[in-house]
Amino acid sequence: MRIIKLNEENKKNILSDLLKRDPNQYDEYADRVAVILKEVKANRDAAVLAFTKKFDGADLTADQMLVTKQEIDEALATVDPELIGVMKRSASNIREFHTKQLRYSWFDTKEDGSLLGQRVTPIARVGIYVPGGTAPLSSTVLMNVIPAKVAGVPEIIMTTPPGKDGKVNPVILAAATIAGADKIYKVGGAQAIAAMAYGTETIPKVDKIAGPGNIYVALAKKAVFGHVAIDSIAGPSEITVLADKTATPRFVAADLLSQAEHDVLASAILVTDSMELAEKVDVEVKAFTEKLSRKEIIEKSLDNYGYSLVCEDMKTCIQTVNDIAPEHLEILTAEPFLTMTKVKNAGAIFLGEYSSEPLGDYFAGPDHVLPTNGTAKFFSPLSVDDYIKKSSIIYFSKEALAPMKDDIQAFANAEFLTAHANSIKVRFEKEDK
Repeated sequence: MRIIKLNEENKKNILSDLLKRDPNQYDEYADRVAVILKEVKANRDAAVLAFTKKFDGADLTADQMLVTKQEIDEALATVDPELIGVMKRSASNIREFHTKQLRYSWFDTKEDGSLLGQRVTPIARVGIYVPGGTAPLSSTVLMNVIPAKVAGVPEIIMTTPPGKDGKVNPVILAAATIAGADKIYKVGGAQAIAAMAYGTETIPKVDKIAGPGNIYVALAKKAVFGHVAIDSIAGPSEITVLADKTATPRFVAADLLSQAEHDVLASAILVTDSMELAEKVDVEVKAFTEKLSRKEIIEKSLDNYGYSLVCEDMKTCIQTVNDIAPEHLEILTAEPFLTMTKVKNAGAIFLGEYSSEPLGDYFAGPDHVLPTNGTAKFFSPLSVDDYIKKSSIIYFSKEALAPMKDDIQAFANAEFLTAHANSIKVRFEKEDK
């Protein structure tokens, strides 16, 4: 990792460099995505099947896209029962945490006969995208499906790419069953996003799409926004560790690498006021990297977006963290709770040496779908709120409306919207004669 004494100029360059990982910067892929979306919209199942054969090597028919109960049962029989138990315990923690986020409808009545309120209802049908690739991301299934289930979404469908044998990874199917997905379809990539956004003969149109994916998935979600809602346009993973001289270098190094192994575009950043700590962490990082299974990915990630930023004091460290607005932030300082109160921008904050980032990825309960690329300045983690919608409720009797009728008409006339004013005026024509 590069050790840099931070100043305003190199901080500006680093922040600019980090933003290059944003999916919005990869417009060269947008044309390819547009072709896929157009084909699926026009040719529906036929296009989905053709792209599945082209990109995933699976030659399926339309009636093979939906995962059957028999396939789920066969998958469950092959998954280690101990892993099933682990996933169930994780699901319980996730469910318990998200249940505390539930919102309820409310109504406020007044003696004048007016009633104001808010009605909370779940989104009717949600689509969850789960990536394929080399790692079966069963935790992603739990983190996306369970909040939707807690919110009361009546129908949750899931899409995930099949292997060349036309089957879905059994661990993914096990997680989907534990989480409560209603239907699972064997389709991945931009074509899956298009299918859920527009609907096909087999895959129903959804109202909202959630879940991470590669650049094609991210750009497809961006393109269909408006036809459906989306959770976010997620970029590569990132971790920032804010630490002082009291931190254990070995712990810091291990935690930085836990995210660097995700992707060559992942970022791992140490922000500290201790040059001694930065140098010790660098030694540990090199030693760990030699032993880890995803060494090549880690090395490229650290070469591209790995930094140890040494600031003149902790105040500057905290300012830097707020500028980065990291997806995951670990605080390993002498007083982590006090430090936390000064942090304004982060997706998830992990406090103390035994709250390492993978705890949040897998087991603690808060969602691991988090804002990336500095968007923690204005976005929040995935939650039950992402799967509900709110309707305002307004009821006024004539008696309740009367005292404000003149104010409403004056407002409308000031905006030259005379039909608005007239809508109020006609209700009091007799009284105003």
